[in-house]
Amino acid sequence: TASHNPPEYNGYKVYWQDGAQFTPPHDTGVAECVAAVKKLSDVKTIDLKKAVEKGLYEEIGKAVDDAYINNVKAQVLSSEAIKKEGDKIKIVYTPLHGTGNIPVRRVLDELGFKNVYVVKEQELPDSEFSTVSYPNPEDEAVFELALKLAKKEDADLMLATDPDADRLGVYVKDTKSGEYKVLTGNMSGSLLCEYILARRKEQGLIPENAEVVKSIVTTKLADAVAKNYGCRLVEVLTGFKWIGRHILENEENKKGSYMFGFEESYGCLIGTYARDKDAISASAALCEAAAYYKTKGKSLWDVMLDMYEHYGYYKDCVESLSLSGIEGRKKIDGIMQDFRENVPDEMGSAKVNFVRDYKKGIITNRLTKDTMSSNLPKSDVVYYDCEDGTWVCARPSGTEPKIKFYFGVKAGTYEDMLERAEKLKKDIELKISNIK
Repeated sequence: TASHNPPEYNGYKVYWQDGAQFTPPHDTGVAECVAAVKKLSDVKTIDLKKAVEKGLYEEIGKAVDDAYINNVKAQVLSSEAIKKEGDKIKIVYTPLHGTGNIPVRRVLDELGFKNVYVVKEQELPDSEFSTVSYPNPEDEAVFELALKLAKKEDADLMLATDPDADRLGVYVKDTKSGEYKVLTGNMSGSLLCEYILARRKEQGLIPENAEVVKSIVTTKLADAVAKNYGCRLVEVLTGFKWIGRHILENEENKKGSYMFGFEESYGCLIGTYARDKDAISASAALCEAAAYYKTKGKSLWDVMLDMYEHYGYYKDCVESLSLSGIEGRKKIDGIMQDFRENVPDEMGSAKVNFVRDYKKGIITNRLTKDTMSSNLPKSDVVYYDCEDGTWVCARPSGTEPKIKFYFGVKAGTYEDMLERAEKLKKDIELKISNIK
């Protein structure tokens, strides 16, 4: 695949006419057509030359590239700040042997960021991803070469796009300590959300029906940011296709105005020119934000700390349990059943107030026993809403033989945040270990 997944997955992504990945009923319809093929010899084929002549095959060229880059540049909110600081900010970038190399460098250069240092060992396409074991910017190990280059050049920030350039990993420099701090997908997404909404508010660009869209397993810091700027917070199922689908529904129903959307898995979308997460746009926006905040005498790390002080200290984590084969599938099903049927009174010393069972499509208030519809498509997901901003979610992976546990806490101090997160993690591990 072009993505960060290993080659044995042999996968590809399929998009519908609105530019978003397939959602029901189109996904099941295509799957049924594939399953109906009994012999490969029955599959219709066509000569490449004839396909081109009939208009059935077209290579994406300069016209589409230019239109795309222009749309990315059109999202800029602080052009004056870029003019002032763009040629001073130092950026280290690695495409991790993937597709981001040319578009990221092009858009940064055209915007005015002239000090972009590319990790040479990871610059060119390499289907073996020879310098990393797992080319995913969620893995801190992929930044090893970038960190060396950043320290050499005294860079302000580091960017890493995954091979299909839809996910962005980020390190930013703490100017006080000189250390490079990692921003998780939840952190970089929240920081971009803050920046975009703050600048839009200053420029009078937040309409009454403004919305911020996130997946159900994404940090609740996004909820606080959206509320602060008077935006409705919309939650969708995991997978950026659902954010794309919500944008389409807004357009068809003429309801909400999309301001920003992101997932915890290092993906976001600024604007509606595309319908999938876009690391090119995210790279440009983070550099833009760095320039803007530099005019205010702040680094991106300073802004992140300011957000924690203003909104509270949020920590969000994900743990995975790999269980392959038929027995693994049975174990995963058993864990999901236990999370549904044996709901604890507390998780991480916080009362479990609501249980969202997305497979049944029901949200249960454990205090009143009242139920309501989740208003989302059915999915094998269980979510505990606890007091004090604590939450836990369990879901089988859609692409790998594993089950994922997402959880988060909110606290008044950094130390309390770490303590609460560790307690919650242990409670989840204990619950899993007790499942027969």
